[in-house]
Amino acid sequence: MAQGRETRARLGNLTYFMNRNHLISRLSAEPEWDVAIVGGGATGLGVAVDAATRGLRTLLLEADDFAKGTSSRSTKLVHGGVRYLEQGDIPLVLEALRERGLLHRNAPQLVHHLSFIVPRYQWWEGPFFGIGLKVYDALAGRLNLAPSKLLSREETLSRIPNIEPDHLLGGVEYFDGQFDDSRLAVSLAQSAVDHGACVLNYFRVTGLLKEKDMVSGLVCEDQETRSRYEIRAKVVINATGIFADSIRKMDDSAAIPAIQPSQGVHLVFERDFLQGDSAIMVPHTDDGRVLFVIPWHGKVLVGTTDTAMQTPELEPKALDEEIGFILRNAARYLARDPQRSDILSVFAGQRPLVRPPGKDGSATKAISRNHEVLVSDSGLVTIVGGKWTTYRKMAEDTLNHASLIGGFDNRPCVTENLHLHGWRSPHAEALPMHLEVYGSDATKIEQLVAAEPALGEKIHPRLPYILANVAWAARNESARTLEDVLSRRTRALLLDAQASSEAAPAVAKLLAAELGKDDAWAAEQVAIFQKLAADYLPKAA
Repeated sequence: MAQGRETRARLGNLTYFMNRNHLISRLSAEPEWDVAIVGGGATGLGVAVDAATRGLRTLLLEADDFAKGTSSRSTKLVHGGVRYLEQGDIPLVLEALRERGLLHRNAPQLVHHLSFIVPRYQWWEGPFFGIGLKVYDALAGRLNLAPSKLLSREETLSRIPNIEPDHLLGGVEYFDGQFDDSRLAVSLAQSAVDHGACVLNYFRVTGLLKEKDMVSGLVCEDQETRSRYEIRAKVVINATGIFADSIRKMDDSAAIPAIQPSQGVHLVFERDFLQGDSAIMVPHTDDGRVLFVIPWHGKVLVGTTDTAMQTPELEPKALDEEIGFILRNAARYLARDPQRSDILSVFAGQRPLVRPPGKDGSATKAISRNHEVLVSDSGLVTIVGGKWTTYRKMAEDTLNHASLIGGFDNRPCVTENLHLHGWRSPHAEALPMHLEVYGSDATKIEQLVAAEPALGEKIHPRLPYILANVAWAARNESARTLEDVLSRRTRALLLDAQASSEAAPAVAKLLAAELGKDDAWAAEQVAIFQKLAADYLPKAA
């Protein structure tokens, strides 16, 4: 930790917030970086935090926006994985449960414990799930959130009033973690910058530099100005998730594919589809997957699917059969059957699963969620697989491998006990929905509204956000486009696609003023975003 504090003190207050122009000036000034990370999703940002807090000169480049892909499209759970326990993958469950506890401790403003109820309709489900979840508790050890317990029929109905009552025998309650994925990504980016890293979005890596057949840096391009840079680095880390194979092929055109993309789809509904405060874990679906019905930011999120995809996509679209699968299975557990017309938003993401040797990856639900670190003959370090819950451990393992190549293996990892940017005591007074994810930064947004009262206006009657959220994102969180603001700095697009589309003109006008853009830029942003938002609403069956 001392190394990170020294770096932060040396760079001063300029690094406290993510000011893109200042960070670009650092990009040109540094002759060589210790670590250059490609990819600004959960894993890449975790690696940046780990490297910066070890006192390494750290650069991260993201071709689009932070968490644009998979890392903003999760089921919003920080969990050990009940399904992995049933599959017998005890090491993965142990690792994930430990990381769940650490993340809950290090980012309580973003990670909360949540009650889950597994309804019981067959007599044998009581002992089966009851014993299994007690094992889940035991594996979590001292980092367990709360003990599981059996519920009677009456207790289950009182906790989930609108659950399907026919043949209901009772339930089993257990606890897992819930979070806001893209907001955690922003917090990681800020944490990395706090500790001296240079973290830039909209910088595309176009090639790798080599000296004596070893990777010695990279070539990149600023997507806004089209300026080209050659960056020297002792180690280059490929953390591009579903696109990891494309970077590996820059290094070696004959590299065997390591990634099997798997698509997961989620539907969002109004809160009255889940009247209690507990989530539902549906243990039996058509394809054997677990399905979750979860309260999230005043709405209800239902998912997910597991569909093997042939090629990675940055903006994947839900398949009609995936939407039907979720509606069909959710209806079995809710007294009010959800219809397509009830969907507020549908979003899809692709998981970067590790392709099993000799397999075609067609049955992705059977592929392990473990991660692997690959090191090429030329020294390119690639991290593949894993999941949001274990991002910190993935980053630690990646840096340990990179340290051997870069010659800085005497610097231990310190992220187990590192409070992330915005840390706020879980016992502090509750904040309004539009401020809670900012943690300790919330007071600064309140001060912004006090200084500029017009920023206190809501962006839309059906959304919880105010204009100050927009201004803050532009000034302090490297938001560069309307989509950045409405999809990831706020979650408007995921909560209500139609409302976010209606809010777009007013938000674009403010964002243009904040970024020094003209009316034409704002109009173009609105057109781009509204076209995107239309894809988040299901088409008629």
